Amino acid sequence: MSSFLNKAGTAVEAGEGVWPVRRRRILDWLVNETRGERFIDNILVEMCEKLLASGVPVARATLHFRMNHPQWIGARILWKEGLAEAKINTFAYGIENTPEFLKSPVNAIHQGAEEVRKQLEDTADDEDSFYQELRDDGLTEYIAWPVEHTFGKRHVATFSTSRPGGFTNGHVDFLRDLLPALTLVSEIRLKNIMARTLLQTYVGPHASEQILSGVTTRGSGATVGAAIMICDLRDFTEISDLWPRDDVIHLLNDYFDAMSDPIERYGGEILKFMGDGLLAIFPLSKDTACHDLLQAIREGQALMAQLNQQYAGNGREPLRYGVGVHVGDVMYGNIGSRRRLDFTVIGPAVNVASRLETLTKEVKRPVLLSRAFVEMADCAKDMDSLGTFPLRGLGEPVDVFAFPER
Repeated sequence: MSSFLNKAGTAVEAGEGVWPVRRRRILDWLVNETRGERFIDNILVEMCEKLLASGVPVARATLHFRMNHPQWIGARILWKEGLAEAKINTFAYGIENTPEFLKSPVNAIHQGAEEVRKQLEDTADDEDSFYQELRDDGLTEYIAWPVEHTFGKRHVATFSTSRPGGFTNGHVDFLRDLLPALTLVSEIRLKNIMARTLLQTYVGPHASEQILSGVTTRGSGATVGAAIMICDLRDFTEISDLWPRDDVIHLLNDYFDAMSDPIERYGGEILKFMGDGLLAIFPLSKDTACHDLLQAIREGQALMAQLNQQYAGNGREPLRYGVGVHVGDVMYGNIGSRRRLDFTVIGPAVNVASRLETLTKEVKRPVLLSRAFVEMADCAKDMDSLGTFPLRGLGEPVDVFAFPER
């Protein structure tokens, strides 16, 4: 059986002379044969399977990524031997300040360590709960290395084994030599994820898919049928003048949470926040769109009632709002200047919803719906008919309905 010297000139165990060829195959696969795979978790699983087939006894591997996300500071992709799919866990902001994270090997890498290597067999008296969990899983050695992306963005890759005695020097060299290729492959996928996440955060899931698919020129888009909802907070100008800035921001976030979460849960898409208002659509391509919109409003009202209870307990006035609902065809696409575009909806149907929202101030009912909407939703019998109203800027008056008063 042959042997070879690693980069440091150290003799590696007999039988490992074939490893440079096997390592080359995995490197070639990472660089040249993963182009068709969008997701880094799938690449991690296949890479670990190839490592096992090459004689590297990996029993557990993870990738830890910092993220640009409104809810999550980071994510961990976890593979264990025998799993066909990796597990993905997300971590909320604040975890970086917990004692568990501060003493973790991942934090040590983020603080500048170039390697964290832990022999688990020889440290049974170690009180660190993380290493004890690895030990309980039958693992014998753990290694963590930085994954350096562009502009110093540092992420983490870890590998563990259950082989008695841990990894050999040959195993470690094999894994370490894969890091540059894994770094390139992971950065591309992570940037794709970040682009998608940022677009979803700022323009919504459907609009983000349109933009990523190439709908990026001014005027590009389509005409779609949609149930339209416009919501606005009452007396916001007065609140802004009287309340401290941070309290105003907190109030807006509370209000948008209450109204927005049900919209997204029922399949609606919030296209924009406009100061203290929002515009959302429920595409009619889904048969239950009108019903879903009504359910979203009802749940939003319930959440607003809970929020106002909390405000009353703090001596604050309840928040009031107006909602206008209509249905019709809208132009859905890019509008704006040559260099700055907004992916939104326009058209007469949007104008009707907007005028109905304004009308809520006059008729003192928080939710107003057009006849066209209630007929499509088949809910006229469940609503109060308020009569016919002329709406500013619109030719024909509109039959208006409201949620029943409780």
